[in-house]
Amino acid sequence: MNDDTIFVINNLRVWYGAVEAVRNISCGIRRHEILGIIGPANSGKTSFLRTLNRLNDLVPSCRTEGEVLLNGVDIYSDDMPVPELRKRVGMVFALPVPLPMSIMDNITYGPRMQGIRSRSTLSEITEKCLRAASLWDEVKDRLHVSAFRLSGGQQQRLCIARTLALQPDVILFDEPCSGLDPISTAKVEATMVELKQRHTIVLVTNNTKQASRVSDRVAFFLQGELVEIGATDRIFTAPRDRRTEDYIAGRFG
Repeated sequence: MNDDTIFVINNLRVWYGAVEAVRNISCGIRRHEILGIIGPANSGKTSFLRTLNRLNDLVPSCRTEGEVLLNGVDIYSDDMPVPELRKRVGMVFALPVPLPMSIMDNITYGPRMQGIRSRSTLSEITEKCLRAASLWDEVKDRLHVSAFRLSGGQQQRLCIARTLALQPDVILFDEPCSGLDPISTAKVEATMVELKQRHTIVLVTNNTKQASRVSDRVAFFLQGELVEIGATDRIFTAPRDRRTEDYIAGRFG
């Protein structure tokens, strides 16, 4: 494995019952990059994403074949317990799902579950993660109010901060701006760009303009296959596959 590569995926296949959602995908994900994954509905994007932290395990009909290596360790082996994997590979979903508790308690829930009890340490974690999620200045005077009192965009950034509290190596974003207004979307995008300095980000998005704005590389999925992957500028200006060009141009999808 190349030192610049954090994930190596070899011959990955995913089924839901008899339906093959991901078809023999092989690729690498580099450290400290934003990899944008684009493609029409039912192209396998989210199934691929959920494989990276084994959330597909929660679907009874799901079956996975192939190899997924995180820092050289097979995530399906006994050497990578699922709780440890999900600590190292966090996920932010399409709709923000804050916990029914205060802003601060949302951030400190994970650390407290890991045994951290010091109030000063938990306060430091809260501020650090909220700053990293570009939310601190907006909520620092109301950390003990319900997270449900935040706007949708603020709730999504709170979910990012909550994920950061576990110090993941990789953050998976599954359509994180699908329900947000343009201003909130811009703030989440700016947060992702800042976070890649310390984390690797994989972003599934149906918004090709968003992928072009924030991604270092882009992967185009179609009908469960990885059609091509490459530098964002090349994918959007000189794709090697006609299907990629047709999708980006809006001829289908």
